[in-house]
Amino acid sequence: MSIAEKFPVLRKLSGNIHQDMAWGILQRVVFFRTVHPNLRRTSGSCDTGENLCFFTPDTQGRKKFFFTCPAPLRNSKGVICLYGTWTKRLCAAFLSLLVCAVSAFAVDGKDLRLIPVGHTVGIKLFSQGVMVVKLTDGDTPARESGLQTGDVIIRCGGAAVTSAEQFQSLLQQGDNGAELEVQRDGGEITLLVEPERNEEGVCQIGAWIRDSMAGIGTMTWYNPESHVFGALGHGVTDVDTALLMPFHDGAVLFSSVKAVKKGESGSAGELRGDFDLTADLGTLYANTEQGVFGNLADTSGFSGETENVDEWFSREALPVGEPVRGTAEILANVRGDEVGTYEIEILKVLPDSEDGRDMILSITDPALLDITGGIVQGMSGSPVIQDGKLVGAVTQVFLQDPSKGYGISIATMLDAV
Repeated sequence: MSIAEKFPVLRKLSGNIHQDMAWGILQRVVFFRTVHPNLRRTSGSCDTGENLCFFTPDTQGRKKFFFTCPAPLRNSKGVICLYGTWTKRLCAAFLSLLVCAVSAFAVDGKDLRLIPVGHTVGIKLFSQGVMVVKLTDGDTPARESGLQTGDVIIRCGGAAVTSAEQFQSLLQQGDNGAELEVQRDGGEITLLVEPERNEEGVCQIGAWIRDSMAGIGTMTWYNPESHVFGALGHGVTDVDTALLMPFHDGAVLFSSVKAVKKGESGSAGELRGDFDLTADLGTLYANTEQGVFGNLADTSGFSGETENVDEWFSREALPVGEPVRGTAEILANVRGDEVGTYEIEILKVLPDSEDGRDMILSITDPALLDITGGIVQGMSGSPVIQDGKLVGAVTQVFLQDPSKGYGISIATMLDAV
């Protein structure tokens, strides 16, 4: 008998660690909390300096103990905060070993059930710092400083950069140059730039920068237990550099499809929709290569065009599974607020894929082909259902044959949650 079978309470808890968070087990011994990447927003988190004991496997599987609350860890998935006297903490550390030991039995998704959504959402994302998307030609201050396309400027003159407008304001303050802290290729470097004033006396460095993105995509799934959702099946990337946008915060908005540009060979189609800017449907906490993830807001009290939002989540929660070759179906919102069910064929499963291209799909439903021509921009995230299980999401279209494209498996998507 496995540890998970011997300790069903721990098994349940370890499953929650993977999915979201858990509160309290044997609270007379210790009170502890698992920290979700967005827990600081949903329930508050511990402050740096509290006496805490952390136990977490790192990315290589080694185990480490921490006795303070470092900021990079307190918001990390799978970290357990242990409270109490030193005696209780040591007892709790042993319990945490058991919890982590059984997590492998619980994260395989067998007990996880998610609601497939399939409705389009507006997505707005604000970056951490500002991204350099283009350098102007010639000998410019940006080029001379060593700044490159794709760099993310996070500080200027010691001040945190929060927007393009604020960065421009910071540049005006330094007549003798400005020190820039830049993120590049996973590391940080410091550059010195000497802005030049134009005819209007405004300091410029010769770089195009971006601090936000907005677009339309499809919500894939919703976890009714944790209120976490996943969408797109791929990350939000900068349109000029094709790099993943560095994430600071964001939200998803109510949307409806107003028109469709039909896909043709050599020309990608797209969904065209309207966003409801009066209220956010939910907040984002991550932009990853496997999708964007967030927490759903309390939708009670929404009215007007959004009064049918409960219908988005009225479907039965499905178990998750692995895709196999054969017939399947997708949920897609390609007309107004209607989410339709359409037949597809999973042509090939790519189990060794490392870029989220886990399967090749073919749209076979005549009704969908008539409306969209196949897969179009905005359908990314449309859930794939096979044999009563949620197995993945549509992600990309083959430009030369819009009836076919790639999909991501639900397992790959959940790995990023």
